[in-house]
Amino acid sequence: MDGVKLHAFWASPFSARVIWALKIKGIPFEHIEEDLPNKSALLLQYNPVHKKIPVLVHGPRPVCESMVIVEYLEETWPQHPLLPTDPHKRAVARFWVKFIEDKSPNVWMVYRTVGEEQEKARRDSSEMLSILEEHGPNKGKKFFGGDSINIVDIAFGGVALWMGAMEEVSGCKMFDAAKLPRLNAWIANFKSSPVIAENLPDRGKLCDHLARLREKRLSSSTSK
Repeated sequence: MDGVKLHAFWASPFSARVIWALKIKGIPFEHIEEDLPNKSALLLQYNPVHKKIPVLVHGPRPVCESMVIVEYLEETWPQHPLLPTDPHKRAVARFWVKFIEDKSPNVWMVYRTVGEEQEKARRDSSEMLSILEEHGPNKGKKFFGGDSINIVDIAFGGVALWMGAMEEVSGCKMFDAAKLPRLNAWIANFKSSPVIAENLPDRGKLCDHLARLREKRLSSSTSK
């Protein structure tokens, strides 16, 4: 079988999503760490449209965008499935992945902005979290996928496990554990899963990285 390579970046939640799926499925792969300010020629060749990580390369074929890659892995390596077998349940899972993909940019905006723009993003992020709290993991179940991690867990994990660092760096609170008990329990279960815990960036290092990016972004915005 053709080899698998992953062009990724250590601090990227989008890269983490793909790594989690690869690890859960037991797919051997070569990790190619990208220097984002100096992207490799191969990365630009494989993703000429967005020029972003992650990019999975299976043999000669590149696949881009984190959740598209996860779906590709699911279709190519069916072991340890991340989607249910029932067509309706698969559709429901894909609905929640799309919901998370559509709404999660508000979380990044909290980290990237200040003032009224940040407050609007915080409110929108809180609304997303409230909806996931209401419709998220069923009582008595550890994950969105029930007793095992599925594609929705991977999608939301790429948001939730970076949220604390973004709150710390931005000084803006988004996640209220008292108001979100089901999601709070989900985070504890997800983070304690060995395949997730072993493939998370160091919290201090991540906060330092995000703080530098935030300062650079805000300085650039104010100088215009």
